[in-house]
Amino acid sequence: MKIQDVLKQDVMLLDLQATTKEAVIDEMITSLAEHGVISDATAFKTGIMNREAQTTTGLGDGIAMPHSKNAAVKEATVLFAKSNKGVDYESLDGQPTDLFFMIAAPEGANDTHLAALAELSKYLMKPGFADKLRQVSSPADVISVFDEAEAAEQASASVTEPVTPSADKDFIVAVTACTTGIAHTYMAEEALKKQAAEMGVDIKVETNGASGVGNKLTADDIKRAKGVIIAADKAVEMARFNGKPLVSRPVADGIKKTEELINIVVKGEASPYQAKEGANVEDAVETLSLGKAFYKHLMSGVSQMLPFVIGGGILIALAFLIDNVLGVTQDSLSSLGSYNELASMFMQIGSAAFGFMLPLLAGYIAYSIAEKPGLIAGFVAGAIAKDGLAYGKIPFGAATSEIPAAVSSGFLGALVGGFLAGAVIIGLRKVLAHLPKSLEGIKSILLLPLLGAMITGFVMFFVNIPMAAINTGMNDFLSGLEGSSAILLGLVLGGMMAVDMGGPVNKAAYVFGTGTLAATVANGGSVAMAAVMAGGMVPPLAVFVATLLFKDKFTKEERNSGLTNIVMGLSFITEGAIPFGAADPARAIPSFVAGSALTGALVGLSGIKLMAPHGGIFVIALTSSPLLYLVFVLIGAVVSGVLFGALRKAK
Repeated sequence: MKIQDVLKQDVMLLDLQATTKEAVIDEMITSLAEHGVISDATAFKTGIMNREAQTTTGLGDGIAMPHSKNAAVKEATVLFAKSNKGVDYESLDGQPTDLFFMIAAPEGANDTHLAALAELSKYLMKPGFADKLRQVSSPADVISVFDEAEAAEQASASVTEPVTPSADKDFIVAVTACTTGIAHTYMAEEALKKQAAEMGVDIKVETNGASGVGNKLTADDIKRAKGVIIAADKAVEMARFNGKPLVSRPVADGIKKTEELINIVVKGEASPYQAKEGANVEDAVETLSLGKAFYKHLMSGVSQMLPFVIGGGILIALAFLIDNVLGVTQDSLSSLGSYNELASMFMQIGSAAFGFMLPLLAGYIAYSIAEKPGLIAGFVAGAIAKDGLAYGKIPFGAATSEIPAAVSSGFLGALVGGFLAGAVIIGLRKVLAHLPKSLEGIKSILLLPLLGAMITGFVMFFVNIPMAAINTGMNDFLSGLEGSSAILLGLVLGGMMAVDMGGPVNKAAYVFGTGTLAATVANGGSVAMAAVMAGGMVPPLAVFVATLLFKDKFTKEERNSGLTNIVMGLSFITEGAIPFGAADPARAIPSFVAGSALTGALVGLSGIKLMAPHGGIFVIALTSSPLLYLVFVLIGAVVSGVLFGALRKAK
């Protein structure tokens, strides 16, 4: 497949009217939606904006490549758009952007599609190519520019001999990788190769793209190379570079700072890389601070756990809903959720999925810390936290009779167990570092999993008891909350959801809410979870309220974006308000926090419970008081919206 096959003429925009970054994105998404390329404009925009939040796709030299691999995309498509005025797109070079390629790739995009998109990245790096695109006046002209470039490429390839490193030239190797693996990966490759040729340096570049590893470096390549350049925003295989001079930078530097990177290696200014087992690109870039490391490992576990919690939790909640609808006899209320046959089926399936929650949390925290050997130790810790341990025959001394037959430490035990398992594996690696080479092969496959699971399991015997006491105390406290205590909890959790709208503070509140579900889902749900979801729904809805009531203070594009925030807010996608919060944080964030905190406090005051960890309005029936819950969300949205609109300066 050629790039021309996905570069659709009917969606092209050769005279963009938008004058701001988000407006440009909206205008291009509208064209994709109108031509049936995407099924859900809101979902696709969320993917685009999430990508922009990581690193701007404004690559400099007047070019931007916003892209998303998204379930809303029906057919792989590249939309070309041209602005005759130029737009401030927050590009890497700070200059206006006038050429845009919006890449819409289906979630299951095959290697052929991805290879075509990689070709686009390479074309844009060729001298004079972008200038030709600036002169086009019709969609057919755009295709002609690519046809000419393809013909020139084929002609060059037919006469070019395979390049081998010259004895009189420096030879270096590089690896490029971006988070989505669609655009920046290949643009960095092309930029490095072009700059190396200009400097008289031989280079081989490995790409870690969405379609897999391309042009993979061999052991001989690495051995002969004078040094290594890593231009990557995600993990790449690092152990193979042990002892080699290496410089590691974000992928954006591989596009814009190629000469600097090559000079660092060629001039011998790069430090030798010391590999650790299971090392990835982050080990080469920097050592994370304790707080950042804790957050990174915790989120690794939470992200793997959440699909099971969401799927299992909603199925369990539906089991209760079904029994409530079909009816349960008075003397069988203890069987609510599994009394009727249909409800029982939902309960069993949901419980099976939900049961993976704690092992997955602990397992993937440990995996994030210690890679694969940490996974088994982490799963063991999580399973012990979930099911408990029997202490009856363990000689704890005089206090044995006071210890329960089995102790389950729940969410907190799994969290501590995950970090414990990772630490155990790291410690074992150090202890086993000097094993004879003849035993090196069995270390990862036998010794680390065996000793890691055994040591972690034994330590969990002691960890489980205090963690179970804390976990039980916390659950009892939450269950008994009423009055001012419940108001305070709801206020804090609701407010936290609006502080950074998807960032660490938001995630901390959400993790706390989901952590309370395990002990409460069978008893009608969690007040904490209800406050968290209600607080998270407020900011996007507040944006809509503000753009509706204070039209003179928002541009047309912002008012249109306000409409999309209705869907995001009702769906509990707090991130929909991020562009407004980022553009005017001093006014937006305090306004959002005020409304979200008020909503959370009202939920806490009323003791409304929620049995599902996500879903917004789609799981509203799973709250203990659906109508009142919606009223509280609406109150918070109105308060935040009025505050935001009143504080904002007129356009």
